[in-house]
Amino acid sequence: MKSFLLRKLDVSLTFRTLALTAATMLAGAAVHAAPLKGAPAPFDKGGVKIALVNYLSTGDFFQAYEAGAQKQAKALGIDLRIYEGRQDAAEQREQIQQAISLGVSAIIVNHGLPESLKDVVQRALDKGIKVVAFDVDLGNPKVPQIEQSDRDLAALLLDQAVKDNGDTFAAGYVYVAGFAPLDRRDAVWRDFKAAHPKVQEKARWGTVDNPIAQSVANQAAAAYRAHPEIRVVFAPYDEFARGAKLAADEANLSSKLRIYSADISTSDIEAIRAPNSAWVATAATNPAVVGAVSVRAAALLLAGQTPEHRIVVKPTLITRDDLVKNDIKTIAELGDKFPAFRSSDAATAAWIPAAD
Repeated sequence: MKSFLLRKLDVSLTFRTLALTAATMLAGAAVHAAPLKGAPAPFDKGGVKIALVNYLSTGDFFQAYEAGAQKQAKALGIDLRIYEGRQDAAEQREQIQQAISLGVSAIIVNHGLPESLKDVVQRALDKGIKVVAFDVDLGNPKVPQIEQSDRDLAALLLDQAVKDNGDTFAAGYVYVAGFAPLDRRDAVWRDFKAAHPKVQEKARWGTVDNPIAQSVANQAAAAYRAHPEIRVVFAPYDEFARGAKLAADEANLSSKLRIYSADISTSDIEAIRAPNSAWVATAATNPAVVGAVSVRAAALLLAGQTPEHRIVVKPTLITRDDLVKNDIKTIAELGDKFPAFRSSDAATAAWIPAAD
């Protein structure tokens, strides 16, 4: 059955493939991958093409991730081709095949569903194309896994929830299974509930249907009506938190709820800082830094300098009080006040220039 579904995914997008391929080639036609002085092959001669193939492309986190990847690619003289999967497994799969056909040297897979990716990623590897993955576990020893230390991220948030609310509260939980970072955060949530038996999960909801925040808000509104006793919402993805906050605002529940999330952007900061905001804390890495780390990991593979299989970017806890007391309004200001948020030494080498 699985092989039939995968064949169906391959066949069903023939015409869309032609259109997307043409658009992608036009988009990258003017880019020149320049030589990098003092770098090992192939960067010493230039002409290096790398594809970034996204699954999730909605929200500020992923826009910042792409921006960070683009800056690092520019610093390395890489021609970076970006594909937007738009939460469509078939389209992401097709885009990886496009990248293979285009003759890229490496592919960065940003999120996705492992069952629809493993065979096409193996196809890339069989052709000598290097592959790295961000927040999707492809179960392949040849594919380094970049992640945000999701266990640390979730633990920081839940420790803060106990600090703010004690260890007895009714909770709502926003979760969608099948995504590696959310699954890792879910494992921490399950351990947390076992260690805190007086924390009761009253409702669970979640979706990645576009627009994610509004779709989650619709679900959250129903959960709040059905379970007015909910006082804490664990929403470990910022688009989930946006939805949870939107529903709380519309129902005038902001003074009764505390929302704990993951990830951060300038617009997230604005939402957290808003008067009487129910969104009180997030744990995050800098998405631009993670994007840069992803490109650096691919570059190391191409230079024959194999990075660690598991490349971890450590998160930082950021509370509403931190933002207000330090008058932080943007990601740039956050980096100034929280140096650990500004950069990462993951996947680095002396010959790799910093992303400006």
